[in-house]
Amino acid sequence: MSLYALVDAEDATPQALIAAAQADYSRIVAALYGGGRFSPTVSIKVDGREAAGISPFEAPQSIKTILIDVDPGPRFRYGRAEIAPLADGTEIPPEFRTGERASTTPIRDAVSAGVSGWRNVGHAKARLEDQQIIADHPNRELDVRLRLAPGPQLRFGAVEVTGNDRVRRTRIREIAGLPQGDVFDPEEIADAERRLRDTGVFSSVAVSEAETPNADGTLDLALQVAEQKPRRFGFGAEVSTQEGGKISAFWLHRNLFQGAERLRVEGEVSGIGTDADEMDYALTLTYGRPATFTPDTEFYLTAGVERLNEPGFTSNQAGLIAGLSHRFSDQLTASFGLGYRYLDTDDAFGEREFQLLLATFGATYDTRNNSLNPSSGYYLSATGTPFLGLDETESGMRLTSDARAYFGFGTDDRFVLAGRAQIGSVWGPSLEDTVPDYLFYSGGGGTVRGVPYQSLGVTLDNDEFTGGQSFAAVSAELRATVRENIGLVGFYDAGMITEESGFAGDSDWHAGAGIGLRYNTGIGPIRVDIATPVTGDGAGKDYELYIGIGQAF
Repeated sequence: MSLYALVDAEDATPQALIAAAQADYSRIVAALYGGGRFSPTVSIKVDGREAAGISPFEAPQSIKTILIDVDPGPRFRYGRAEIAPLADGTEIPPEFRTGERASTTPIRDAVSAGVSGWRNVGHAKARLEDQQIIADHPNRELDVRLRLAPGPQLRFGAVEVTGNDRVRRTRIREIAGLPQGDVFDPEEIADAERRLRDTGVFSSVAVSEAETPNADGTLDLALQVAEQKPRRFGFGAEVSTQEGGKISAFWLHRNLFQGAERLRVEGEVSGIGTDADEMDYALTLTYGRPATFTPDTEFYLTAGVERLNEPGFTSNQAGLIAGLSHRFSDQLTASFGLGYRYLDTDDAFGEREFQLLLATFGATYDTRNNSLNPSSGYYLSATGTPFLGLDETESGMRLTSDARAYFGFGTDDRFVLAGRAQIGSVWGPSLEDTVPDYLFYSGGGGTVRGVPYQSLGVTLDNDEFTGGQSFAAVSAELRATVRENIGLVGFYDAGMITEESGFAGDSDWHAGAGIGLRYNTGIGPIRVDIATPVTGDGAGKDYELYIGIGQAF
């Protein structure tokens, strides 16, 4: 209310108080109408006089008392609740029904649903044409009749692009993907704005419709964009008690050829503070071109060189892969690529070289309500990599999958049950002839907490350590919110590695359990987990600490 905002103000004049009191009549009545009270009595008296009858130009020199008296009156119900005509498939809010408690909110929602229903089938200029709202005070009923005007079905017309500086208009139209000549669909407009935002080139994107359709039944659109600076540079640093320090930096160009193409060059050095022979290096170049072949298909090219020092092997490698990723819906994405890899490795089987021609295909289906802190939905992903060995390298296929599910219960999903299952296997080559980083290990924050990173693999007859050809892991968490921004988690993880493909051959498994603390921020929860093994000699004695942003899965 305006009066409450002014009453404690030091500069509140009598004229301002009178004006605020007169404005508050309509505010109070509107609030009561929203609560289903359609016969209220509102009185605002200023030193005994009704504020509505006082002219602001004849305000008193001072005001001692303002008395607000409200009689809300009885609640009303809908005696009649009609809206027509409606497009096929339109769902009107169930609150807008005869016999339901009356309120202004369901009326507005019904109009919005009715207009949206017509717009969804191409009637872009649908509107509320007429309304009759009558309050039957003796029967405490509200009779509502709403008349919609659908207007003609329209088609997408010309798209006028403004605000661009460096990005070509033709490319902006290609990325937006608005289907000129097709029947109008508001979802196409939302998708166009999303595609342009996803490029990272634009700080703002807005599509607006022309006020008046064209004579040929088309509706022109205005697409306004604002571009970000094309270049960006960033760097980061991390420290780990197990892996030493890590520094990284990247350079990004968001509009390489004036078509919203992205070029990112990224370098990383890790293992700083450890032996020089144990440090890792990586240099990666990634190119992406949106709207290739279709508005929802992106071309990508990745090239990189890397030195890896893992628990079971070291390798110097280089690779190149090019492919396409496609977005089928908000939940489903898929990708396909072709590439080449060269590796010079040293592991339990000695020093070797590998050369591969490979294909990679994958799909992800994601219905989580929040990727960093989900309380409902599920996540499914699968990746297959068939490879053709060159020279003495053997051919085969590597498959991996990851499934996660979330179930919230209690008030505002105070408790969440979360589960995860991971599997992977390599078919074709023998264990000895498999590319070392295609083998699987278990242990650490991404698989089994409480045991050292990649501590579970295969121990050969000569006591050398390497990865296995098959892997499976399961995790379960119970997450509880104890304060507004504070949560506690209990978890149990288990993983297994087998020596041969398809989970055949010798196998071993381990497990860990622990508790965690979560502090929710605007970018996801800060995660602190402490875990111990539940198998082996270290059970209940050894501990591992994990800190990060976002839930563990």
